[in-house]
Amino acid sequence: MIGLLRGELLKSLTTRALWGFTAGGVAFAVLNAVIIAVASGSLGEVTEKREALSALPVLLLLWGLVGAAGEYRHRTAAPAAMVARHGRGTVLGVRIAAYTLTGLVLALVINAVAVGVALPLLAHHPGPDLTSGDVAEVVAGNVAALVLAAMMGAAFGALIRSPVVGAVVLLILNLVVLPLVSGAWESGANLTPFGAAGVLTGGTHDTTLSMPQAGAVFAAWTAVAVLIAVWCERRRDLA
Repeated sequence: MIGLLRGELLKSLTTRALWGFTAGGVAFAVLNAVIIAVASGSLGEVTEKREALSALPVLLLLWGLVGAAGEYRHRTAAPAAMVARHGRGTVLGVRIAAYTLTGLVLALVINAVAVGVALPLLAHHPGPDLTSGDVAEVVAGNVAALVLAAMMGAAFGALIRSPVVGAVVLLILNLVVLPLVSGAWESGANLTPFGAAGVLTGGTHDTTLSMPQAGAVFAAWTAVAVLIAVWCERRRDLA
């Protein structure tokens, strides 16, 4: 099993897409920090300053989806299952674990950049500064959201099997469906994966969910997605 995990990690770490999504995550961290801390005027509240450290979970969700779905697009899923000598569900579970671990590395890199860029810019604003506790809380929420997003994305990729279709569905859900749900039922939108991720990263303030509650909601959705993906993998053809 360790060898299988090592192999899946090697695949996830050596794809060109990884560098593209890493660059995208870092670019968003820098752009978000500059926009919030420089272009938004004077920030006097701690909640406003915390937004400068917010991450973008949908980016890692998309990365996990594209990577896992690519196994079926390039027809490498079937050979991997045969060589591994494990059940297809087990192979997929290990693949999702590999994307989760790689997502953790990406999350740490992205948050390190966000903190390094945002804190010096925020030091010039009036009002209370962000304490080490505030920074740690935001970073913890960001890391949790990004790691869960990578895990959920890999599960979705195994279910949908097409990177293009998966990306389109994901963007429609995030940019169209979620705003509609939020407009009709704001508190209910926070119970969706995207809504809970927004609470975790500090991007959503008007919510009755605390960060731990949002984390539990997002984790529950992720667990359901993984279980469904593994169950379906065991019952359908890989080709």
